[in-house]
Amino acid sequence: MSLRPAPYFKDLARAPAGGRCVWLTADDGTRIRIGHWPSGATPKGSFLIFPGRTEYVEKYGVLASDLTALGYEVVAVDWRGQGLADRLLPDARVGHVDIFDDYQRDVRAVLAALPALGLPEPLFLLGHSMGGCIGLRALCNDLPVRGAVFSGPMWGIRIAGAARPAAWAMGWTSRKLGLSHLYAPSTGATSYVATAPFADNVLTRDREMFEHMRAQVRAHPELQLGGPSLHWLHEALRECRALAALPAPDLPCITFLGSNERIVSAPEIHSRMAGWPQGRLEVIEGGEHEVLMEGADLRRQILATALAHVDRAGAGARATPA
Repeated sequence: MSLRPAPYFKDLARAPAGGRCVWLTADDGTRIRIGHWPSGATPKGSFLIFPGRTEYVEKYGVLASDLTALGYEVVAVDWRGQGLADRLLPDARVGHVDIFDDYQRDVRAVLAALPALGLPEPLFLLGHSMGGCIGLRALCNDLPVRGAVFSGPMWGIRIAGAARPAAWAMGWTSRKLGLSHLYAPSTGATSYVATAPFADNVLTRDREMFEHMRAQVRAHPELQLGGPSLHWLHEALRECRALAALPAPDLPCITFLGSNERIVSAPEIHSRMAGWPQGRLEVIEGGEHEVLMEGADLRRQILATALAHVDRAGAGARATPA
């Protein structure tokens, strides 16, 4: 496979040296972007980072630095409709997807590119928020990874109980009326991290990381994304419900959840991990939605815990006789 160079804002990424971005084309013709950071040491394996809604490759530069320092290569993806990937509506700030399974087209494009990247095995998955939803579906589709790490995964969306029926009804009705491209209620074109104050933000307790993320999207507004479309919301609710009916994949998994999570639904995370045979749930006291965008000490603790679980459990699984 020929990998075409794509823009990479390395001056803002705070990422390890040697990184690059390339374009990939999904099987429906949609162009997406991936970032690849090699490990300077003899690699122990590779992490596939599945970002959340609104996110982009450069946001994971700091985490890529952490992982490459530990001996892992890293690939992160701009999903369709965000980052520098093809935007899907005339209003490029609307977070949108035609059907949620289209994200699996992007996953397949990433997997097809791995041989050309020379990515060392074994592979591990790290999925955050919406990337956790996409990642769980990919695992159910036999994503070839040894273990999975999730951060605030979107296995349910935090909607007040009384408003949930209305959210379902709005999503269904908007399609019938040709209004599914409109922003979901209480959202708009504004990028949250570009405009929200640090005080009581729902992402991170670390001011330096918050300002770093803000600086990225202010320097490159083309990376910004606003609220989701009504159609995206309906598709996301359907996918979360469908995934909840499936058994846990048979591989080691550890999930990190902030105790002050205010974006995704915590009960669905607790329920899923309680039924995951090789799973472990770690609640980060006081943590917000993005526990991997906290300060360096907490990130190191989380990664050490994650790697010890997925790698040791994976090795144990391999040692078990067939």
